[in-house]
Amino acid sequence: MLAGGSQVSSSLEDYLEAIYHTVEAKGAARAKDLVMRLGVHNSSVTQALRSLSEKKLVNYAPYDVITLTDSGERIALDVVKRHETLSEFLNKVLGLPEDEADEGACRMEHAISAPILDRLVKFVKYFETCPVNDVIWDDEEGFFCGKSDTEKDGHSCGRDVCGHDLEIPLPVQLTEKADENDTKAEE
Repeated sequence: MLAGGSQVSSSLEDYLEAIYHTVEAKGAARAKDLVMRLGVHNSSVTQALRSLSEKKLVNYAPYDVITLTDSGERIALDVVKRHETLSEFLNKVLGLPEDEADEGACRMEHAISAPILDRLVKFVKYFETCPVNDVIWDDEEGFFCGKSDTEKDGHSCGRDVCGHDLEIPLPVQLTEKADENDTKAEE
């Protein structure tokens, strides 16, 4: 959101993110860099840069180097943080390949709220640093424990395939519903 209440569209966020990454990689960004990075036409880049310039998010003049203003850089950094967090979650926690996680993060980064993002950041940090983290993803099994019984040192995630079942009591409403379904199935 910009001063004055106007918002930046998902598409314009993608341009800000692309400008940021291009400047980080090459030291400067030009319109042709954005065409290559985003896979769009020159006319689309020109239109987006004009719009971003009107919103005072970039410094842009035709055939010149493109730079982010302070406001543009803040938005770009926010988009980069959302993207990286989602990509890490999808890759490290859910076990998706990096390219698939990156593509999914691109689609999700524009819709995630700040409170959800904050929780995901904390969860990914916990997931990576927990000393008893024994949960990994397997496409056939889903989540399971990847450690042997000796490696677990007495800890169990309760969702593994090594015989350590975790009995989680269901709420009364769900238990009653399950009983009703069982009775109907028997009839």
